[in-house]
Amino acid sequence: MKDLIKAYLKEISAITAQGDAREESYYPALKQLFEGYPLEKGRQTQVTVLPKKTEAGSPDFRVWDGKDFIVGYIEAKTPGTNLDQVETSPQLQRYLSTFPNFILTDFYEFRLYRDSQLRQKATIARQFTAKVLKATPQVEQPEQFQALMEQFFGFKLPKSFTAESLAIELAKRTRFLRDEVISQELVESEQQQGELYGYYQAFQKYLLPNLMPAQFADLYSQTITYGLFAARTRANSEFNRKMAFDYIPHTTGILRDVFRFISLGDLPLPMEVLVDDIAAILHAAEINSILNQYYQEGKGEDPIVHFYETFLNQYDPQTRERRGVYYTPEPVVQYIVRSVHSLLKTHFGLPDGLADPAVTLLDPAAGTLTFPAEAIKLAVQEYVQKYGGGGKAHFIRDQILKNYYAFELMMAPYAIGHMKISYLLEALGYHLQEDESFQLYLTNTLEMEEITQSELPGMRALSEESRLAGRVKREPILVIMGNPPYSGISANINAWTEKLLKEDLDGAQSYYTVDGKPLGERKLWLQDDYVKFLRFAQWKIHKSGQGIVAMITNHSYLDNPTFRGMRQSLMQTFDEIYVLDLHGNSLKKETAPDGSLDENVFDIRQGVAIAVCVKNNQAEEHKVFYRDLFGSREQKYDWLSEHAFSIDNYELLTPNKPYYFFVRRRTEDISRYLEWKKINEIFPVNRVGIVTSRDKFVIDENKVNLQRKLNLFSDLSIPNEVFEKSFDLKNTSTWKIEQARKIISKNVDLSVIKEILYRPFDKRFIIYHEAVIERM
Repeated sequence: MKDLIKAYLKEISAITAQGDAREESYYPALKQLFEGYPLEKGRQTQVTVLPKKTEAGSPDFRVWDGKDFIVGYIEAKTPGTNLDQVETSPQLQRYLSTFPNFILTDFYEFRLYRDSQLRQKATIARQFTAKVLKATPQVEQPEQFQALMEQFFGFKLPKSFTAESLAIELAKRTRFLRDEVISQELVESEQQQGELYGYYQAFQKYLLPNLMPAQFADLYSQTITYGLFAARTRANSEFNRKMAFDYIPHTTGILRDVFRFISLGDLPLPMEVLVDDIAAILHAAEINSILNQYYQEGKGEDPIVHFYETFLNQYDPQTRERRGVYYTPEPVVQYIVRSVHSLLKTHFGLPDGLADPAVTLLDPAAGTLTFPAEAIKLAVQEYVQKYGGGGKAHFIRDQILKNYYAFELMMAPYAIGHMKISYLLEALGYHLQEDESFQLYLTNTLEMEEITQSELPGMRALSEESRLAGRVKREPILVIMGNPPYSGISANINAWTEKLLKEDLDGAQSYYTVDGKPLGERKLWLQDDYVKFLRFAQWKIHKSGQGIVAMITNHSYLDNPTFRGMRQSLMQTFDEIYVLDLHGNSLKKETAPDGSLDENVFDIRQGVAIAVCVKNNQAEEHKVFYRDLFGSREQKYDWLSEHAFSIDNYELLTPNKPYYFFVRRRTEDISRYLEWKKINEIFPVNRVGIVTSRDKFVIDENKVNLQRKLNLFSDLSIPNEVFEKSFDLKNTSTWKIEQARKIISKNVDLSVIKEILYRPFDKRFIIYHEAVIERM
């Protein structure tokens, strides 16, 4: 080791003597020093120098065996740099929080960090000797450096990951991949029109019109990690990035297109390094034991989906909350599926229920396919019980694979869903052939325009899935079920959904009218995604002429006056509507009637309800049935598990004008309430007042700060992402950063900064301009 250090010091001293050495000038010497340290038998040390386009990029070096074993990473600074200051920098803190085995050096001093903690230091020479005396310095602390190297090269990823610890390790690297690598690559490749940017264009043009580069980096990095996870569950022993493509099912065209690039393509080196690192984590982990952990914890039959939820909770809890990515509890799913199965028999004359050849089924917001999976299990069980197991394979091929459909918009759940159904069918004794696939399509349910072929990367598979999904959107469907997202005001606003909400169906009014008359009110909450999915399902069943819609959604539409037109419209389409209000609304501080605890069946604050809507054209009048279910989460799960669907479990409601409530109301109380004057009669002049929607940016105690923000905002050379990250600005359905900046840049007038009474006795300043304020 001492001879190796001497040779290294001689080389860097010669570089220093040249007088114009930059940090990169010393890289070859450091690379040679570390490559001189042997790995275990059968492996050879390789050091990859990573290009760094910005200070926020990847570390300078990766030390590995060139295959699937990653030792660690090194960040080098110019000789003489104060490493104490570097140690506290945001850049190094990001590295330390991501990479568990890490060295920081100025080429003379070496610091080893393990799991963010400083473990070892060694200074092998004095820079002064080389820089001032122009001589090769003497070797110092060789024993300490030897110990540091042994500890660095002795690092191994643990095999005894728990689900939680594996999720943490994957989440750290996925965040880094998203923030430091893919986002930067998108910016760099924007002019080059590279493969990665081509995928971004394809997703933006055909799936998510408002998709920003940072959002694409988010969904793409998640897809890479969970695609690797899915592939790893298929690999028995050896596993790496290049092998992953072989384990992606042939029938998942879009995912295979992505991994053709990830596994076999010419990845940018920083991206390759991070993907390799994620693959190395998965290679080290005993995946099957981790998935079995969920069984042992009593979390049922969906360990892959449970792990996705665990991962997402570590990766970005806000994203999980925003997208409503919550595993639908099995008792809820099973109750809904059993209810549909029963109603098909009793109300539609289909004695085999979900197994009947006449049944077509769609989950329009499928997520990880929890509902279709349960429907498949029940249908196969019904078939085998009645007709024996001999024809089971024929039944799955001709009924399940041909008549069951699902739509999903996000790539990671789409990948999980395909993997989940593949596993389920194998457990049922059916192995998908190379030309077979469950009909889960990556598509925007609320968009009717189909994707056409183009030269954008990945478009062939996207185009084909769009065509197949479009066929399902146009054809009759008998059963629509699922758990659509709840999102307040949706970003899913387009001409088709607006028409769907605001125009009457034949015999069923729009959601913006009641008793045939326009409401004349701003109905922002009708823009919630779950409302649009319910309207889509209503439209599909209306076109089909009969069918069932069974969904668990936000329960606000049951009694909020905003939704009275929606409630009446549903009554006009469906003969029977069964509402099981599961409550659990902590926003309303709901409790059970006796004052005891009332919990949500999800880990969310918004209360939920199950609605089962039946149109079979046999009822003389349209009826609404209702039931409350209060109590603890476990009590609700128990009730759902123990009860079959029965009309006896519900009571008949009489929804009356003007509100058509889908909950119990004492009519005399409503009559007395309506006798009082309306608020707009008491206060004939009114207005909402100012709404900024972005206080952090437009309001400040210091007028100079706002002037500086305004000048920066008007400088179009600064990327939009700077404002997104620094001031938490986000594009919405009614406001776009880029558009606002263009308006402001045309005339930077500092006179728009006004004084505002922000709170009582709290005077501040505001950028009072319609381009940045939601409502003035």
